[in-house]
Amino acid sequence: MKHITKYILPLLFSLPFKLIAQQLPVLPLDSILQKIDRNNILLQSYGLKAESYKYSADAATAWMAPMVGVGTFMTPYPGQKVMDDRDKGSLMLQLEQDIPNPAKINARKKYIASQGNVERATRDITLNDLKAQAKRLYFNWLIALQRIEVLKENEKIMITMKKIEEVRFPYNQSQLSGVYKASAKIEDNHNMIRMQEGNIAKARSWLNSLMNAPGNQEFEIDTTYSPRFEIASSYDTSSLAANRKDVVKMDESIRSMQLNIESMKQEKKPDFRIRFDHMHPLDAMMPKAFSAMGMVSIPIAPWSSKMYKSEIKAMQFNVQAMEKERAAMLQETQGMLYGMQYEIQSMQKRIEAMEDKIIPALRQTLDANFLNYQENKLALSNVIDSWEALTMMQSNVLDEKLKLYEMIVDYEKQLYR
Repeated sequence: MKHITKYILPLLFSLPFKLIAQQLPVLPLDSILQKIDRNNILLQSYGLKAESYKYSADAATAWMAPMVGVGTFMTPYPGQKVMDDRDKGSLMLQLEQDIPNPAKINARKKYIASQGNVERATRDITLNDLKAQAKRLYFNWLIALQRIEVLKENEKIMITMKKIEEVRFPYNQSQLSGVYKASAKIEDNHNMIRMQEGNIAKARSWLNSLMNAPGNQEFEIDTTYSPRFEIASSYDTSSLAANRKDVVKMDESIRSMQLNIESMKQEKKPDFRIRFDHMHPLDAMMPKAFSAMGMVSIPIAPWSSKMYKSEIKAMQFNVQAMEKERAAMLQETQGMLYGMQYEIQSMQKRIEAMEDKIIPALRQTLDANFLNYQENKLALSNVIDSWEALTMMQSNVLDEKLKLYEMIVDYEKQLYR
């Protein structure tokens, strides 16, 4: 008895913990979206690109490397007759440094740094697209589970009718074809369930890839979740401009272009250069000499100012075009959202009518026909017709629900794109 207590009791206590350990994690939709935001590899690339512009902006403030030269100065060619030792020339050391205009490099730095903000805005657009894709997969999984539940529930009725046919057949109260027909319907129902299980496996794999997880990693979804349609408080262009990520990106692109214009305007300011030359004469009697020179560019010269003036004009027209494109985008989105809102509300009413009126009527028809069939007052084919009508309508409702959920996803995507 002591040996039994020693080995059996620990095993019994460990079983609940093993069962808990085997349970698959349940991931709510919000958790999946957070994992995509945090782990998706494509989104990480935008952060790296934005960081690269930060260092590129710092690089824009660097000066050119100094130039050092060594050679001869006023040295006669070999074979030439030198009248005096002082005509032998000198050894020369030359130092030269370009000094850029501070206003130019600071303006260039601001322009390059602003491109990092454009990359961050692009990341937000991509994140919004990935979230919409994840929601569609999540809702397809949710509807697939509901389809399986409906199919299994309706299968019970068909199994009952098959059993009744098998019992009646020996007494010549039914035909063998009825048994076969019921068996075929049951197997067809199994195939429908297998198809939905395949849809679930596909959705799980794609969601794993979006979360940067192994494609075969097992998890479940929250089956109690029900998507809700929340109408935006306002569709005015100022609210849309603040919410839509593509408009934010357009604003950052316009700002970056304006900084580029300011950088180009600085081209009219001069750059500087200093040069120092040291001469060491080959004649010891000659004194050492030097030359110091400061130089400045003249960018306002007509043949050089044409370049930056034309570039400025071109970029100003580009900014105006982008502003027009931004306004058109907001106007189009406003009308689109109103249309999507009315379409979703209409779909909700259709689904409500199907669930509250049509399906209950078809279920009552099936119940009445099944009761008559049990009393041997109705043929099996009539009951199967009622069963198929109810199953088809329930499938149509789930089809409409999936369309509704995808319309909600598209609405949210357009609202925050």
